[in-house]
Amino acid sequence: AVHGADGGHVGTGEPPDGERTKRTESQCGDGRNRYLPAGLVATVEGDTVRLSATGATAVDLFEEAE
Repeated sequence: AVHGADGGHVGTGEPPDGERTKRTESQCGDGRNRYLPAGLVATVEGDTVRLSATGATAVDLFEEAE
């Protein structure tokens, strides 16, 4: 699970891999992968990724896969 700094659920994703973290395509609704810069990841505890940005801000910062 991916949560914003405000505790809001952002979606389901994967732990950071290099410079970004992937949000699963099923969460995006259009079949495309989206990524967040790894610098937004504050902590990874078990199956939970917590971001340094709020949930609403994080959604605006997603980038499409190249």
